[in-house]
Amino acid sequence: MAQKPSIPKGTRDFGPQEMSRRNYIFDTIREVYSLYGFQQIETPAMENLSTLMGKYGEEGDKLLFKILNSGDFLRGIGADDLGAGATGHLAALLCEKGLRYDLTVPFARYVVQHREELTLPFRRYQIQPVWRADRPQKGRYREFYQCDADVVGSDSLLCEVELMQIIDEVFRRFGIRVCIKINNRKILSGIAEMIGEADKIVDITVAIDKLDKIGLDAVNEELRQVGISEEAIQKLQPIINLSGTNQEKIQTMREALAGIEVGQKGLDEVEYVLKTGPGLLAFDLTLARGLNYYTGCIFEVKALDVEIGSITGGGRYDNLTGIFGMPGLSGVGISFGADRIYDVLNQLDLYPKTVTTATQVLFVNFGEKETAYSLPIAAMLRAQGIRTETYPDASKMKKQMQYANQKGIPFVAMTGETEMAEGKVMLKNMQTGEQQLLSPDEMILKLKSRG
Repeated sequence: MAQKPSIPKGTRDFGPQEMSRRNYIFDTIREVYSLYGFQQIETPAMENLSTLMGKYGEEGDKLLFKILNSGDFLRGIGADDLGAGATGHLAALLCEKGLRYDLTVPFARYVVQHREELTLPFRRYQIQPVWRADRPQKGRYREFYQCDADVVGSDSLLCEVELMQIIDEVFRRFGIRVCIKINNRKILSGIAEMIGEADKIVDITVAIDKLDKIGLDAVNEELRQVGISEEAIQKLQPIINLSGTNQEKIQTMREALAGIEVGQKGLDEVEYVLKTGPGLLAFDLTLARGLNYYTGCIFEVKALDVEIGSITGGGRYDNLTGIFGMPGLSGVGISFGADRIYDVLNQLDLYPKTVTTATQVLFVNFGEKETAYSLPIAAMLRAQGIRTETYPDASKMKKQMQYANQKGIPFVAMTGETEMAEGKVMLKNMQTGEQQLLSPDEMILKLKSRG
């Protein structure tokens, strides 16, 4: 017996009902993005590795899926290269392309490549899959969708405020209670300067970013391992453990970062967004988001009623397009994690009933004559936006009704001799069992009233 096929760990199949739910997520996010003037683009699944490498930090580079060169990819590779044991060196020789890790770096490449065609500030949204060679676990996948929105070509903090409003509106529509966390990389740089470790800002942010996952003791140990002094680690503890209201935290940090210009600038930016944005925002000094390209405000969203990682994140990146030869262009963006949002909606059972109902009415097939009568009526229903099926075979009634039940179709339409003689349709409600003899127009009104 042949072995049953499988899919790679960290990936998932989605059936019709699951896709209805996922499309509800994508359509909701797409609709809110459009309300704020964002326009959709798409970029290729694979990018040149030169585009991707070095943009996500050392840990991010390790998680890139690399694609072997086409054809004889070992041509020109010597025995010394194969036996050297340096996988990074060998990968550089064998792979020129990789699967995109996120949508932000490809977007930066897109902006630079198409800069003559764009009107700045440029607002784009993008809903596509990304890939990470991560260890699969609950809420963490190797293939997953991101739903990004970015504004490039403006330094205004109003961009941050509008993105926070978008987050607020999307989760309001989903019915998910969330906390939107905000911090600023300038504040983190100021903290690194304050504790005397300004040159270790990347190591510090990478470690702090793991606080929720590994705990404070493990974070401190990681800081020691990257060479942060014990004195600096001790100075960091009150900041990591800082509590109070948003304004109290800002005031405490203003005093702690007195005389450190970059830190004060970061506090100014956070304070503005907190005052102007939606009320769900929470200032969190432990939020670091370990991506090297962030330079200003950073955001992360946690669901309050489900134990799962962040379901949205983002931030300001002033220097990203400069890597591709276009310096001085500031950008800020957010990314909804559609797969985690899907898991949250499933756990909380928050989908509207209409989302999981594909077909609204099924026409029973009694034979050729009856089908010839019902097909024009089915076409009338579809013209009115009513999702309609005709059973393809003149099978036993029991089988056709079972089909409707298994698919969750709420109504069944029957057109026998009596119905055809009167120019009507017998409509059966599959939940209540109620049957009504209706004209096609009456049937349309009833089905539209039921959504």
